[in-house]
Amino acid sequence: VQLQASGGGLVQAGGSLRLSCAASGRTLSGYVMGWLRQAPGKEREFVAAINWSSGITYYADSVKGRFTISRDNAKNTVYVQMNSLKPEDTAVYYCAATYYTTTQAMGAGRRVDYWGKGTLVTVSS
Repeated sequence: VQLQASGGGLVQAGGSLRLSCAASGRTLSGYVMGWLRQAPGKEREFVAAINWSSGITYYADSVKGRFTISRDNAKNTVYVQMNSLKPEDTAVYYCAATYYTTTQAMGAGRRVDYWGKGTLVTVSS
């Protein structure tokens, strides 16, 4: 699976961005797709995940209520709509895919099978 992330940029606090992750190479049935991020000087952390087949979602507490992950089956693309952005959301955001797992497992830091290149999100105060 090849993952291509896009949509990052510079936004003011309180603003919104939508990141996209286009997948190619195989069907995503059976995969959990997710977003993780890494801020400068910090470890990579989980943001959100979606089970491609069932649509079940899971979020980190830090983004719950502000971020929404979704999928478009026809476009083989996963999105994360990020609202009410805060300076602490500044990070490189990575798209990830794991086969035959759960959204909670991705949230717990279990294995990731495929990574996309990151896209930088900068939130100014």
